[in-house]
Amino acid sequence: MAKQNKKQQELKPDNKPKFNFYWIYIIIAVLFIGINFANTGTSTKKIGWQEFKATILTSGDVEKLVGFKQDDIYVIEVHIKKDKLRTEKYKEFQERSFGSNGAQYFFTESSPEVLESKLNEAQAETGGEKLFVQWESRRSWFGDILSFLLPMLLLLGLWLLLMRRFAGGAGGGGGQIFNIGKSKATLFDKNTRENITFNDVAGLEEAKVEVMEVVDFLKNPKKYTALGGKIPKGVLLVGPPGTGKTLLAKAVAGEAQVPFFTLSGSDFVEMFVGVGASRVRDLFKQAREKAPCIIFIDEIDAVGRSRGKNQIMGGNDERESTLNQLLVEMDGFSSEIGIIMMAATNRPDVLDPALLRPGRFDRQITVDRPDIIGREQIFNVHLKPIKTGKDVNALKLAEQTPGFAGAEIANVCNEAALIAARKAKKEVEMEDFNAAIDRVIGGLEKRNKIISPEEKKIVAYHEAGHAIVGWFLDSTDPLVKVSIVPRGVAALGYAQYLPKEQYLYTTEQLLDTMCMTLGGRAAEEVFFGRISTGAQNDLERITRVAYGMVTLYGMNPKVGPVSFNDPQGEYQFRKPYSEDMAKLIDDEARKLIENAYEKTKELIREKRHELELVAQELLAKEVIYQADLVRLIGPRPNSMTHFSEEIPQVVSSEPVPELTDSQAPDVEEQPS
Repeated sequence: MAKQNKKQQELKPDNKPKFNFYWIYIIIAVLFIGINFANTGTSTKKIGWQEFKATILTSGDVEKLVGFKQDDIYVIEVHIKKDKLRTEKYKEFQERSFGSNGAQYFFTESSPEVLESKLNEAQAETGGEKLFVQWESRRSWFGDILSFLLPMLLLLGLWLLLMRRFAGGAGGGGGQIFNIGKSKATLFDKNTRENITFNDVAGLEEAKVEVMEVVDFLKNPKKYTALGGKIPKGVLLVGPPGTGKTLLAKAVAGEAQVPFFTLSGSDFVEMFVGVGASRVRDLFKQAREKAPCIIFIDEIDAVGRSRGKNQIMGGNDERESTLNQLLVEMDGFSSEIGIIMMAATNRPDVLDPALLRPGRFDRQITVDRPDIIGREQIFNVHLKPIKTGKDVNALKLAEQTPGFAGAEIANVCNEAALIAARKAKKEVEMEDFNAAIDRVIGGLEKRNKIISPEEKKIVAYHEAGHAIVGWFLDSTDPLVKVSIVPRGVAALGYAQYLPKEQYLYTTEQLLDTMCMTLGGRAAEEVFFGRISTGAQNDLERITRVAYGMVTLYGMNPKVGPVSFNDPQGEYQFRKPYSEDMAKLIDDEARKLIENAYEKTKELIREKRHELELVAQELLAKEVIYQADLVRLIGPRPNSMTHFSEEIPQVVSSEPVPELTDSQAPDVEEQPS
């Protein structure tokens, strides 16, 4: 226990305030002002003319009078005779050792002539020794120096302030102008530890295993080098936004018992030539001093993009100079030193190939969107601080959030808590989570949005068309619910489906998805004999699917098994096919869409009565669920797995998550 307490004390950050050298300048300035006041009257006492005449002049105690001009008045200092100072009358001046050799009193007059007239008149009355005023020309040396230095000090202070702010925004290293080329990395060592550990990272089991091995490399290097192996130099975390790349790096900082440098890729890039490369050199210099250690660069694509692209002719690209220096430094250190580079990006396609070759970033760890098991684990982590009801089930929530990343799941939990608090509930219930999912997907519910009865009827038949086509086709996703409540910016209604956990899609599945997406437009044409602008989003999606089938996945017999995918941007100014092929691609994509549209209209004509029932139910309730469709038109006539029957049948008055028309796969993101 004593060892543990001692270790905790070692890990506790040092919060003692650091000494600021600016206090020295403040103390010197205060001393100057104090000396000036001490020398300009702290030992003299002001006295009026009548008092001076009655108590001092008439008794013959004056040794001499010294006068000088100060601003627009004349000051006369009164020096008392030394033998008189020892008397009881001047006892107060005996205690002032620093004032015993100077003047004891002073008074002021408007002019020397007036003073001389008063002195002559007073001395004529007393008949004493005649006194003369010794006039001097005095100037305040402190005031002279201050008047000379003050403008210079003000200019110097203004310049330092500007340089400090300028260096603080662009320089780093304490915000000083001389540290502008220093690294801006934040160091986590034994005094400043991260509180996040691998236990706080859920749903990334494979990535955690890889990263934990890297930490083990640094803790037990002989375990791997004894067999002739080498510690990897670099680890690149790749994945979509919000999947937990930075969180994983923070967990490494919390778990590793070695110094951990962290910074962003944009911290290297500056408007000054050579600053980025200088910071790279300084970063690796600090890392060598702290080795073994880990360097983590977040969003490395800000500095690691491929060289030679989009470069102005004849210009000097500071970002490329920084990247070159980074490549040199990564080649310059040996794996025996114990420095491991970690980086994260969601755009690996734009990184320079030299950065990804073996010997630099040896390992690429994919941090992908979690599957249903991973989502359940993430929900369990984020549900811990929330007071949930007995009906809240992490598995059900994971089933309702396919494709959600960790950041989106955290947002759902937070939104559910806010919705429950808005209703003054003591616990967060399942209906609050359903409302939060709809809110995150589709936006705020707008029940107060004024829609004419005619438009509402069109929207109801449009959404019923999606639901009916998806219900009677074999390869479509299970329906969750249909709503004609306006949401977001322009969505007047939506049909929500539950996509399956799958990564490969067949031609039949994509064609059925196109038909389901066209169901709304086809229903408008069949029932009203005209079409509206409500299918604009549907048309965009089916156009992407059609061109993806023809140009990416080789699913068209006339175009053939070719793919014109261009992830590296090599075809920026030219097309990899002829004009004839371009015309053929357009014709085949249009033919796919036309065939799907005709098939959809035929199905709607066949199921006209069922669609009418669903549309009328929508006009009456505004929101219907899968159970309502089973009640109205019977069970789904295929072997597809239905969604859980435990979907809440209560329409929440709070914002509910909305999906635009369906959750069909985005073909541009599917594996080739």
